Amino acid sequence: MSDQIAGTTALVTGASRGFGRGIATALSRAGAQVVGVARDRAALDELRAELGGSFTAISADAADPTVAGQLIDAYGPAILVLNAGATPLPRPIHHHTWETFSRNWDTDVQHVFNFTREALLAPLDPGSTVIALSSGAALRGSPLSGGYAGAKAAIRFLTAYAAEESARAGFGIRFVSVLPQLTAATALGSVYVAAYAARQGGAAAAAADQGPPPLTPELVGQAITGLVTGPGPDHGAYALSAAGLRPLT
Repeated sequence: MSDQIAGTTALVTGASRGFGRGIATALSRAGAQVVGVARDRAALDELRAELGGSFTAISADAADPTVAGQLIDAYGPAILVLNAGATPLPRPIHHHTWETFSRNWDTDVQHVFNFTREALLAPLDPGSTVIALSSGAALRGSPLSGGYAGAKAAIRFLTAYAAEESARAGFGIRFVSVLPQLTAATALGSVYVAAYAARQGGAAAAAADQGPPPLTPELVGQAITGLVTGPGPDHGAYALSAAGLRPLT
């Protein structure tokens, strides 16, 4: 149990499944009081039963413009992990409508914007850490997910802007973005691993089977916990694979 996490309040969005569930679990086991936010109440209750009194379930839409302010005011987290996001429609660009193309801007980016804004307005206490989950797609693109890659790139930039404003104001709030690689170990990732394998043919699928180990929710939870207890704002963005975190310049 890390002394830097034990007894603190951590708020995790998208906590009911995938990476968010792994992050909430890791922070809870490191001694944090975790506030988990998601729309799926049944999945949150299941996680509450697993983690016990260290987990508070909040059933809410993290992209709702009122939710961020309410939760920042109510809990004043020392650790804020912004992981919530919509599952994009797995189709090539000409099979998208504007509504499906922009879905991740309306959900992923909007929720990071809202929570980041509230973290600066409050402001959170000096020494607090805000971690926003972007995606490796922000570096390489994602031709089967509409505006997803652009939305995730915007999250990285938005987080960097917030870090600059925190420094300018002397708030002492650390803002970091994490860009996980595509993985078949989550429900969202498995859809896209299969979609890209089908797009590229059987040889690509066979090569993927022989590739590096997948990034699991448990590994993401360990990485985020390690980042919270890390040396400070040495880097503003990190790529994340099963091999661990890699600073981005």
